[in-house]
Formats: sequence, structure tokens, C-alpha cells
Amino acid sequence: MITVLDYGSGNIAAIANLLRLSNLPHAVVQTPDGLSEANHIILPGVGAFDNTMASFRRSGVEAALHERTQAGAALLGICVGMQVLAEASDEGTEPGLNLVPGRVRRFDPQTIDCPSKVPHMGWNAIKPTGPHPLLEGIDLERGFYFLHSYYFDCADAGHALAVTEHGRPFHCAVGNGRVFGVQFHPEKSHDNGVRLFQNFMSL
Repeated sequence: MITVLDYGSGNIAAIANLLRLSNLPHAVVQTPDGLSEANHIILPGVGAFDNTMASFRRSGVEAALHERTQAGAALLGICVGMQVLAEASDEGTEPGLNLVPGRVRRFDPQTIDCPSKVPHMGWNAIKPTGPHPLLEGIDLERGFYFLHSYYFDCADAGHALAVTEHGRPFHCAVGNGRVFGVQFHPEKSHDNGVRLFQNFMSL
């Protein structure tokens, strides 16, 4: 079963609907106790890095996520849910979960080809850095739907699973052990989103 963490920030209904269409059993939980037996956890996220981390710490979710990942549960962060896997972010001052070493950085309009395109929004192809079961069977040219102004910069290139282009290459999927993050929105990416969730469940 996939456990979707609802902490008040994320497109929970769309994720749950896609999991249902994918015939993947799932449950939506709102407390640390709801994660106690979880083996596959989806961590959605919409909004600001600091607000998300503050919410985690108030609710006890941060400790619960660390406990489950240390116990071997697979974790998939989506959008801001991916960004909080990092050590820190240019968006704020709160430390992240530090489950994938790296820092979240803001797109600099001065260093990309299309300065008017921040935030990065729309469909983009992705390019895996190598074979990985999370991305198996994905239509890479069609890619995924993105909406963000910040991106994950891995400290270790070995943790980057895929890159995409927005004026310059950036890491759009990361992984460290059984902890994964994707900057794009699978729940808005039709067949590729379905396949990604199915792949995640099989890990």
C-alpha cells in the first residue's frame, strides 16, 4: 500500500485519484501515527520550503519520516516534497530533512536563456542519468508537467536520477537509497504519472 501524507500542503485529491486510476492501494494519513507501518510513502508539497518544514516540526512528521526511512520504507517527495529532502534551500532559513545531500537553489534569470520563464511551468522532456527502475517505461520525450521556481542541486552527482532543461540543465529526479524526489508533478502528467507511481510501488 502507498501512504500519502496530507499535512495541509499538496494536491492530495489529484494524487489519490491517479493512484486509484492506477489500481494502486493507498491511504491518506495526517498524523505521524499514520506513518507507523507505512512501507511506501508519498510526500507531496506546494508552497514555501520554510513553511513546510515548520509544519513538519510542529506535527512530529519530521521524526516519523526519519524513523520510517531508517526502517527501510521507500519515500517519494513531489515538488516541494522533493525540495525538503535537501539540507537547505535558498528560499528560506530552515534546515531540510537532509535525506538527499544537496541544496535547493532559485533559478537565476540572468543565467538562463529565457529570463521571463520563471517560474518554470509546463511540460518538459527528462533525461535519465542512467537506468533506474523508478523511471522504467517512461516516455522520456513527453516527460512531465513542471511548476516551480527552485530546483534541487545534488551535492553528489550520483544521487541525480534525471535532468531536464530550463535554460540550463537541472536535477529533476533524485534518489538516495530508497528515498526519491521528483520536481515535476506526476499527478498532472497522465500516463507517465501512472507509470511512475506503479514503478515506485514496485521498489
